Amino acid sequence: MDSTVMVVLLWILLPSTTTGIKLDGNGYVDVIIAISSRVPQDDTLIDKIKEMVTEGSFSLYDALNKKVYFREVTILVPPQWNGTNFTKARTESFGKAKIRIDNANPAYGVEPYTNQYGECGAEGEYIHFTPEYLLNDTFIQLYGSRGIVFVHEWAHLRWGVYDEYNRDKPFYHSNSHIEATRCSEKTGGQFFDVTAGGSLQPCRIDPQTSLPTKGCIFFPNRNQITNCSIMFSPSLDPVTAFCQKNKHNYEAQSMLNKKCGKATWTVIFEDSVDKDALQTLKPLESPPPPPSFKVVQRTQRVVCLILDVSGSMAGPRILQQRQAATHFLRYIIEDQASVGIVTFSTSASTLSNLMTIDSDITRENLIKLLPNVASGSTNMCLGLSRGLQVLQEDNGDVLGDEIIFLTDGQATDNIAGCAPSAIQSGAIIHTLAFSNSAAHALTEMANKTGGIFLAPNDNIISNQLMDAFASLSLSTGDYTNKPVQLESVGARTSDWFNGTVSVDQTVGNKTSFVIIYEISLPSIFIQSPSGSIYTQTNMSNDDLYKTVTLKVLGTAEPGDWKYSIQTTSNQAFTITVTSQASHDVVPPIIVKTHMNQQFNDGTKPMTVFAEVSQNYRPVINAEVWATLESETGLTHTLQLLDNGAGADAFKDDGVYSRFFTKMLNGRSSLKVRVKNQDGQTRFAVTYVPGYVINGVVQLNPPKPPVSEEPLEVGNFTRTATGESFEVKLSGTTPLNFPPNRITDLSAEIQEDTVLLSWTAPGEDLDQGTAKSYEIRWSFDLDMLRSSFSNGHAVNTAGISPQKAGSDEKYSFNLSFPIQNCITVIFAVQSKDNQNATSETSNIAQASKIPPGPPGVSNPCINLIILVISVCVETMVICFIVLVTRRAVKLRKRFAERKVALTIANKFQINPYA
Repeated sequence: MDSTVMVVLLWILLPSTTTGIKLDGNGYVDVIIAISSRVPQDDTLIDKIKEMVTEGSFSLYDALNKKVYFREVTILVPPQWNGTNFTKARTESFGKAKIRIDNANPAYGVEPYTNQYGECGAEGEYIHFTPEYLLNDTFIQLYGSRGIVFVHEWAHLRWGVYDEYNRDKPFYHSNSHIEATRCSEKTGGQFFDVTAGGSLQPCRIDPQTSLPTKGCIFFPNRNQITNCSIMFSPSLDPVTAFCQKNKHNYEAQSMLNKKCGKATWTVIFEDSVDKDALQTLKPLESPPPPPSFKVVQRTQRVVCLILDVSGSMAGPRILQQRQAATHFLRYIIEDQASVGIVTFSTSASTLSNLMTIDSDITRENLIKLLPNVASGSTNMCLGLSRGLQVLQEDNGDVLGDEIIFLTDGQATDNIAGCAPSAIQSGAIIHTLAFSNSAAHALTEMANKTGGIFLAPNDNIISNQLMDAFASLSLSTGDYTNKPVQLESVGARTSDWFNGTVSVDQTVGNKTSFVIIYEISLPSIFIQSPSGSIYTQTNMSNDDLYKTVTLKVLGTAEPGDWKYSIQTTSNQAFTITVTSQASHDVVPPIIVKTHMNQQFNDGTKPMTVFAEVSQNYRPVINAEVWATLESETGLTHTLQLLDNGAGADAFKDDGVYSRFFTKMLNGRSSLKVRVKNQDGQTRFAVTYVPGYVINGVVQLNPPKPPVSEEPLEVGNFTRTATGESFEVKLSGTTPLNFPPNRITDLSAEIQEDTVLLSWTAPGEDLDQGTAKSYEIRWSFDLDMLRSSFSNGHAVNTAGISPQKAGSDEKYSFNLSFPIQNCITVIFAVQSKDNQNATSETSNIAQASKIPPGPPGVSNPCINLIILVISVCVETMVICFIVLVTRRAVKLRKRFAERKVALTIANKFQINPYA
């Protein structure tokens, strides 16, 4: 076996050190639980985390047929906590952790939740627990044991399962009965309305829907005859399992049925990231051991810039590298961080050993050392080796330190030979592939060390290298001291370049405008919201590096800042605006963006996500645009939507999404721009108000207070850069995807007319316009769900599909009169111009329930009772009449026989002769 093959094998077998969760045999490892730096030190919190995970491990073992458990868990504590038992963190960080302990989301209060916005079966973003929830044992009564609640949230996070309830539709009709949305259907309970005084009263019926009015609550029996489902109510003591296919309630209008249309067990074993392993794993022969824990801590950042100065970097590239690195050192890297600088080409050089950022003077001294000249070959391994040596200077190791590694070319050495040792060093390696020829090993180094991979191109007006450096911050959970990018835009012109940046009230400190020009110094005017004009006399100009900077003193005035740049020569410009929180107790509005995959072969579409939030609260009604630019410079722009349709999981959750179908071979970058004119927020919670115990409802204490007020954020602008991604298409045929699955179909019966509503899909998933719809109905839900084509067809000739994202409504009459107390099931498929068919939509039900008199909970049930009563009464009357007639006949015959006997005796005649 030659050395090249050995290197490849070592690369493949190299153990990952990322913060990504893995299933190793039957045990989950690399489970990171990170505590935010906003949480005050309390060592009891660590003990409570261990108790929850240990209990959850045994609950998980029971729930999944003894197949899996939690084996190894790492707890990351904040930098400012004091302790002698904390070891040094390696690649663990708060921003990469999948389980987070942080101050409450104002919308949820202390309640645990999972930030989940992918498709059914896709991993969630993170689980959020609050310190109060973990430390206060009274919350166990409200939400159930922490271990089983952890398993409930784990199913969301790891397996992409959705809840088996629906806050918007807590009740539905089934066979003329009112049922609570739940799973299993055998979960018993009672319906009551809780008054303001805390008393119970029968639920009222809405005459429009014939369902209970808002405020009606389903109180489950504390003791159940069924053991499922954890995704409906983990707080019930008998509930220890996930619903399997034979116990799943397919009728319920739950989020799981809307998003997946399958049982929880089916999603876990057929759609989740662990599906292949779970299908082959054998159950453990005995209960697993408790999880092992280690507690780690990350202190101040230690960063080494490793910069390519080989010959291919000469000219505009070396200039862009210096401009972007200057921006990083001046505005992005935080105070008290330590920074070193290394360059490499044919050889490697140390331009600066580690220096602590303790003043603006230190920052400027480091900037002066940045390289200006490029020549020679590209020896990446020498650069990596020298950078690791620099990082060792402070304490002898590189655990948890960071490398920012930039190169524009294919290595002249074999990078695969030295990358494994760099990965195993324990450093976090962020890689910037500044050309389409940069080695693919850069992606692996970032992925395997918890770093960020970025592939900026050298198109000046794209401003991608500036954006890449600006995104290289390491979150601790506290965003009040982190830079926020308000604007990043470029243009080429020989006249005016104008624009507006909205500074909202959550930011304003350390605000800077950085203008980069290509050829000659332009005229620059920046106007504050109150009308003050800033010109070059108020700015610093660096002629050598073609950069003009305005630092706004104090806190920038909130409102719209307008900039105008005038030039007489045809040249490119970029403007980058950054700021920080205006108050140290008010986190700023932030934007996080990413693709659902970093690698795609064209067989599945990609999804773009952008989450806009402030202190975990979603910001809605914003205008969000994503720009996806290939390494060849081709761009594709998408407006991301928060409408709960297509690629978007939930409406108004602050997560804006869209499918990306125009994929091109090679690496591409992602950038999102957000504008807002009237942003607000909206929330929901899952508090359990009480249970039925021995037939009596016992109320829980009132739910912890949460913020119900919308967040008024005013005008703002933001930009964000996501990790780069790569596409390798297998053929030359253009990609063709069917319309997206409709997940919000609803049905209503109005007199003899059916009204269906849904959000229009597209020609390709959620883009363009579908060609046609196919609507089918049935009385049998299971038949329509499993065999759509066997349903009864609805005439859809009158429907002309609208553009994707539009509201569709269609009214029609069925082929028969719709009788009272009947339920009809509907589903929809759509087709594109190539007749590619979408998946079957969610199942929608419509019932025709006659209005009942006040106090009647279900007119259909009462009608049935009335019919039965009439039938019984009729049968009784008939029986009485029959008996009476029989008695009369018998009496008449008896009288006749008596007369006959009298005559026979008188004349001595045999009466029976």
